Amino acid sequence: MARQMKSSRMTYSILPLVNYLVWISMRNVLSPFGDENVSSGKSLKKGWPTLGERAWANNLSVERSRIGTWFAALSLSTLVVILYAPVLGSLARQWWSDPNYGHGFFVPLFAGYVLWSARDQQSAQPSRPNNFGFAIMLFAIGLRILGMLGAELFVARLSLVILISGIVLFLAGRQALRSVAFPIGYLLFMIPLPAIVYYQLTLPLQLWASRLGATGLVALGIHTVREGNLLFLPNCTLNVVEACSGIRSLLSLLAVAVAYGYLAEQSTWKRAVLAIASIPVAIATNGLRLVATGVLSYFFGPNMDSGVVHVALGLGFFALAFVSILLIHKILGLHLRQQNSAEVYR
Repeated sequence: MARQMKSSRMTYSILPLVNYLVWISMRNVLSPFGDENVSSGKSLKKGWPTLGERAWANNLSVERSRIGTWFAALSLSTLVVILYAPVLGSLARQWWSDPNYGHGFFVPLFAGYVLWSARDQQSAQPSRPNNFGFAIMLFAIGLRILGMLGAELFVARLSLVILISGIVLFLAGRQALRSVAFPIGYLLFMIPLPAIVYYQLTLPLQLWASRLGATGLVALGIHTVREGNLLFLPNCTLNVVEACSGIRSLLSLLAVAVAYGYLAEQSTWKRAVLAIASIPVAIATNGLRLVATGVLSYFFGPNMDSGVVHVALGLGFFALAFVSILLIHKILGLHLRQQNSAEVYR
């Protein structure tokens, strides 16, 4: 019985190595060099191949290479889904239960859309597998194991993005990885921040929001006293808690601004400007949301700070933030047009 258990353990430990060796052998068989060797052997027996025979051999080589690449990609994708099933499940649960990361459902869908829309360009690129991608895959799996042992979800989730990059490099090469760098990098928006980073951000955001809220209420003539993240109004007290810090709208708006910039703009620096501008826009609109909450609480009572009104204010000011991003993009376009027209008249 002990021998059987030992042999089964050895079998399970050798299986990954066997799979890798099988894949390497498939790549050698399906690569164009294998067809060239066959054709060279035929040429020794029958003489030099004709132009039609060479074209047919090249087409057959490319077709075999594509079939091998797709088969390997499907096999590796299946293994990734099995290996990362717990990680993906925990991600989906956090997206559903944590309002700060509700945009996580949108991120992989958008990345998939970008890949699908550029499928013709990607399929036309030559496939040049790079074995360095296998080292990246091993590194990512190592991070996955470390994250599992150390109960560090961020490391385990980050390893998924690294593993996808390694698979693309291993199967298709650097040029293919460069062409899909944006959708792979965009997947980082679906990963929640580490707890230590999250709480380092929320506290200053709470203080900035409370300052903006108090300044706006005083400017509207409502007597307001601020102590930390508490706003004392004549008839109620507003507590700028963690959920009101604006971290939710900041993360969501940043993801939306990057996606919009990629779709609507070709210039890299304009995309960067839109992404960077989303940060102060999110902070400013969150401060305006607190001002609106304070005004409603002052005139209609403290119940305005909860329930449907609270949700409606959040959605309304997030829409205002996105409109602000559209306006910034429009201003950038008008400024460049004026510069171009001025250069023409010179």
